[in-house]
Amino acid sequence: MQLGFVSAILPELPLEEVLAFAADEGFACVELMCWPPGGADRRYAGVTHIDVSDFTVAAAERVKDLVRIHGVAISGLGYYPNPLDADAGHRATVIEHLKKVIRAAPQIDVKIVNTFIGRDPAKSVAASFESVKEVWPTIVAEAKTAGVMLGIEHCPMLFSDDEWPGGKNLPVCPATWTALFEIFPEVLGLNFDPSHLVWQGIDTARAVRDFGSKIIHVHAKDERIDRDKLHTGGMYSFGWHIPKLPGLGDVPWPAFFAALTDVNYQGAVCIEVEDRAYEGSLADRQRALRQSRKFLEQFIG
Repeated sequence: MQLGFVSAILPELPLEEVLAFAADEGFACVELMCWPPGGADRRYAGVTHIDVSDFTVAAAERVKDLVRIHGVAISGLGYYPNPLDADAGHRATVIEHLKKVIRAAPQIDVKIVNTFIGRDPAKSVAASFESVKEVWPTIVAEAKTAGVMLGIEHCPMLFSDDEWPGGKNLPVCPATWTALFEIFPEVLGLNFDPSHLVWQGIDTARAVRDFGSKIIHVHAKDERIDRDKLHTGGMYSFGWHIPKLPGLGDVPWPAFFAALTDVNYQGAVCIEVEDRAYEGSLADRQRALRQSRKFLEQFIG
């Protein structure tokens, strides 16, 4: 396994400085964010470390040169919109950009593009899968042509009133993963993040063992369950599960990594910082990456 981080936590640094920081701190790889320039309407989105809007041969060569100079691999390209958004215009816009990310990946020798399937939160699971069958074949075909895998992250995207009741991402648990892979047995894999399972009461180690052959990328993020808020507000309330740095929450990390080794996972494990306690400054966020690295090095030698 190779230890890296998700570049979204360093939005103010240009690509060269992100790679330089990764090299200086001993990280093997980085997942680079590829949102369209101009920002986004939620936290940790809208970061552009590679602009694929008009990705020229010269731009691709510059990225490859920086990778060679700093000796840090690109584990994958990241873009996490909602391709099943209820607004048809928005849906078309994000799908077109996702296809640009997919087309850019092989130009810089990257084999994985990480994203969401998406969901209209007002639709049932069954109706949402019908939307998947309508929308996703062209995206999958684009990835197949480009020779890249799509790493589907399974965050429920259910954190606010506008995402209620179904959340803005469909495949969030083993049952929906199974259904998704029955539709698309090739090209799609899991960008596995244990933090999204622990608060759902899903056994992270068992999920790894059950879906090991589908795991193509891993995010390392923890989740702390606030039992008092859960007790008073119930599971349908917000704010009772909180993203934390690895080791500061309720993810059973030894069991999780034991399962990864059991399924012979040998890919990237990228730290994803979404811990508000470390967001005060760039120095705090860099410290969060160092602290997470020190914790995870006991599992990734």
